[in-house]
Amino acid sequence: MKNDANLAFQQEVADNISKLGENAHLKQLANQFIVDSAPCKYSYNFNWLGRPIIQVPQDMIALQELVWRVKPDLIIETGIAHGGSLILSASLLALLDYADAVSNGEALDPLQSKRKVIGIDIDIRVHNRQAIEAHPMSHMIQMFQGSSIDPALVDQVKQAAAGYQRVLVCLDSNHTHEHVLAELAAYSPLVSSGSYCIVYDTVVEDMPADMFPDRPWGPGYNPKTAVHAFLKQHPEFVIDKTIESKLLITVAPDGFLRRV
Repeated sequence: MKNDANLAFQQEVADNISKLGENAHLKQLANQFIVDSAPCKYSYNFNWLGRPIIQVPQDMIALQELVWRVKPDLIIETGIAHGGSLILSASLLALLDYADAVSNGEALDPLQSKRKVIGIDIDIRVHNRQAIEAHPMSHMIQMFQGSSIDPALVDQVKQAAAGYQRVLVCLDSNHTHEHVLAELAAYSPLVSSGSYCIVYDTVVEDMPADMFPDRPWGPGYNPKTAVHAFLKQHPEFVIDKTIESKLLITVAPDGFLRRV
């Protein structure tokens, strides 16, 4: 009976998500929220375990669900800023360690975790690096400074990623079409089957052009256009539309790419 009830609930949730994805009015309202809240820098105003995280809460929840589903042993992130996203990823991997220890009846030594987060940024500011390195989750984090598409740095990351079996990638650095397309070319081969490459700020494509007067990206030239160009040559990745349908408010529409 319990299994039947659980299956029935899962089906109800799937039906809910399907209806949300088909509701053009709700999707328009969600996009309007992104547009209207952007001048107040809505995504800048949250923290994860004490570090600023420039994300909307819905996308944080989406990452948590994907980490539990995929159970990665490595998360690679481009774009560090204040480090909140690295801390989020590390804490989720630490929870996987805890769950494994409980399931196996083993003692947990958090400092001996084999799971890791790799963060890449062209400019890791000294105060941010110091704060990240002083954080209790720092033992699970490795940082690289430099352009995420520099071949030498990409090689360093690939060497650091060697030996990991389940890899999830998050791209959130420079948002121009060429840069994101180059990141996808560099890091998508590391994504394991069934895992995800999350491309953030694809929502730029759906926002007014005048919202980016001092940025080299905008509608027609942004992460979403890079995603669509990438997918034309990479059928091993598909857009998981159920995630954005569930979230409604997300900066990554068409950005949750699952490796099949």
